[in-house]
Amino acid sequence: MDVESLQKSGRRRGSCLDAFLIMSIIFLFVAVTAVAAGGLLAVMDLRSKLQPQKYESQTSYLSGHATDSKYKMQNFVYLSAIRSELMHNTTMEWDPVHYADGVSVGSNFIFDSEQHSLMAEAVGTYFMYIDLTFTCVYKCKAGVFSMRVGDKLTCDVHLPAMNSSTPVTKKCWTVSQMNKEKLLTEMTVPKEGLENWRLEPNSSGFGMFLVD
Repeated sequence: MDVESLQKSGRRRGSCLDAFLIMSIIFLFVAVTAVAAGGLLAVMDLRSKLQPQKYESQTSYLSGHATDSKYKMQNFVYLSAIRSELMHNTTMEWDPVHYADGVSVGSNFIFDSEQHSLMAEAVGTYFMYIDLTFTCVYKCKAGVFSMRVGDKLTCDVHLPAMNSSTPVTKKCWTVSQMNKEKLLTEMTVPKEGLENWRLEPNSSGFGMFLVD
């Protein structure tokens, strides 16, 4: 047996093992460095996202311009239904929603609580929408309920014959040009009426906001 060849083979295995250990250490070092760098980049990205918002808010305040939320509120209105009865050819009665420090009628709108009319003071393009929810009290017949906001928006709801309290909902919307028109909302039901159907005021309303 060649003793010298055995010694050389042992040295080669030892050098391979050393090389493997060195490469493992280098790999671990690179991996830890990459993770640390990734964490640092994530923190810097989060900070960069937060800083512009603060800067924009300060700039808006210093320049005298309204903030986004304030701008949206003054150009936004939402009116909630008052009555649940469905009557033929009747003006829909609305009421603003009151909250902690204000009301859901922006300064760009004039709401007449006696006539239940609404007018936008700023001429422009508006997004208008209606949310309606109906429930059947007992043995309801099928029929069509219609709501018309001036000549801007019409919402027809086909109510099915049913005998349950499962809500029937409908959403209608449009984009329309407004030029200081006074809007009245009219409801229409079949002449025979919609007996035992009722409108849910808490989830029925009309809203609009300035788009351009």
